[in-house]
Amino acid sequence: MSRRSILRGSAAAASILLLAILPGLGSTATASPGAPPPLPFVSQLDLACYKTDAYTPPATVVTTKHLNPVLAELPTESTRLGVRDQLCVPVEKNGKIPPAGIIDFVRWVDLSCYRIDGQAVNFPLKLSHLNPVVQSLGIPDSSVVMAKPEQLCVPVAKNGKIPPPEVLRVVQHIDLKCYSLGGIALPGEAFPLTLGHLNPVLANLPQVPVKVTNPRQLCVPVLKKGDEIPADVLNTVQWIDQEKFDVVTGPSTGPAAIELKLTHLNPVLAGLPNELAVISGPVQLGLPVAKNGKIPPLT
Repeated sequence: MSRRSILRGSAAAASILLLAILPGLGSTATASPGAPPPLPFVSQLDLACYKTDAYTPPATVVTTKHLNPVLAELPTESTRLGVRDQLCVPVEKNGKIPPAGIIDFVRWVDLSCYRIDGQAVNFPLKLSHLNPVVQSLGIPDSSVVMAKPEQLCVPVAKNGKIPPPEVLRVVQHIDLKCYSLGGIALPGEAFPLTLGHLNPVLANLPQVPVKVTNPRQLCVPVLKKGDEIPADVLNTVQWIDQEKFDVVTGPSTGPAAIELKLTHLNPVLAGLPNELAVISGPVQLGLPVAKNGKIPPLT
């Protein structure tokens, strides 16, 4: 049996087990003040990334350390926040809404993405899709090389709608460092999805049909120096890995552009001013993946 088959089997087995326990997640996750469990949360986190108008924040240097166990040996790196060029917001796919207790957290994950520079790591990886909707499409595992850092995506609130306290405690610590991908043959095999917004601020927008095309980045969880992540929150956010694909949008009846006010949520960036961002249609889609067969734990 090939290693790819083993990896795919591991992800599929985890998905089957996840589906078996999801009916009981609503009461458990809602009753608990802690973080949602890793696999049930990260497998339901899909982020549509919208191009924004260019905005340069005040001069800010951040130091980041990798959180995911697969990348734990990569060095700490300091970098300056550059131009903001994307806003990534939570969506559902093909009408499949995350279960109660999980959607309560997923719907509040909004990330503002800034250009950064850094050293290429050229780290080879096997990526396996975690979301059941994508798994059902038979999308195969992929071999990639995580190359050079390009963006740092940090948590924000839109239009002053701050997440509830128990949710804020988790989502304010979701920082993703996005690396370019090498070692893949383009163009990729395209597949269709229909995206619907989950965050309350954008919930009135119509569904958007997209065609998912080429993989461009891998966004991995990092800790910013000065941030203190509670143990239960760290147990979950360290597993948020997103493979970001280009998308081509279909017909939409939504507005051509939307202006939003963004407020930083992470304590390290709390001193930055509010930002205005104008978004149009989605240009990329982040889908949850596992690296090298390391499936996030169920609890």
